[in-house]
Amino acid sequence: MTTQPLHPEIAKIVEQIPPASTTPPDPAAMRAGEAKQVADFDKRQPQLGLVHDDVAATDAGDVPVRLYADDAEAASYGAILYFHGGAFFSGSLDTHDHVARALAKETGKLVVSVGYSLSPEAPFPQAINECFGVVKWVANNAEKLKWDGEVLALAGDSSGGNFVAAVTFLAKDAGFDRITHQILYYPSVDLDFARDRWASLTENGEGYGLEYNGLAPFNSFYLDSADPADPLASPIKREDLTGLPTAYVVTAGYDPLRDEGIAYAEKLRDAGVSVTHENVANANHGFVANFSWIDEFYDVFRRTADFIRN
Repeated sequence: MTTQPLHPEIAKIVEQIPPASTTPPDPAAMRAGEAKQVADFDKRQPQLGLVHDDVAATDAGDVPVRLYADDAEAASYGAILYFHGGAFFSGSLDTHDHVARALAKETGKLVVSVGYSLSPEAPFPQAINECFGVVKWVANNAEKLKWDGEVLALAGDSSGGNFVAAVTFLAKDAGFDRITHQILYYPSVDLDFARDRWASLTENGEGYGLEYNGLAPFNSFYLDSADPADPLASPIKREDLTGLPTAYVVTAGYDPLRDEGIAYAEKLRDAGVSVTHENVANANHGFVANFSWIDEFYDVFRRTADFIRN
């Protein structure tokens, strides 16, 4: 399917990545390594008028959140809830701080980044319930957050995209109709890793960063408690997708998860959901978070703003 070569800057980096291990990583070591890569707070870009840590009191417990806005003095804001990626066991408010900042800068909305609990410490579906809890917290605290009561979008990358889809299911089933948009960057929507399910699992299975052999080990902590047949774990398994929020789905040409993301966009469209799908042909899995310093990839945030605005 890919019609363009992998971006040369991505190619230089993935050439240095060793083949995926079939052994699950050490969560504590992985998280510690990620934390060491985070820039000092005062050096983080883009600079914004508001960056503020808070705690959302939800029916799933207290959840740390970080609020971002480009204009700290705005009278009101549309809101974007952002769920970071990390194979359900890694990632944090800090590792994906730059993604939340970019979303706030380009959209002009209040971005609420959610520090949900990670597996294996928090079994399925704790994190999903926390994310939905924060959505309701935003809606219930409009005055405090200066939420405008109009735009309430969900955005997430990779496993965070999985949570976006799952939360829209919880909201629909609960009769909560305030979510207006869903934004899924290279989402992980099928946790059944049988290699014959999607051609991209083979086509992009080696040499592009995320590898097929690493999928099961990296997701094993979550799958200890999540059944891949459960639509909350594998959103593409849900039969009824009618009535869900308008969607922007971004896939990457050199991503083993590409085809499941495309199929999910098509399934939403077939259910009558308004869908904008974009396949970034020269990118790999994780490019929004890992390569947003390249302007053509950062441009996804500008197109996200267009999607919400239009």
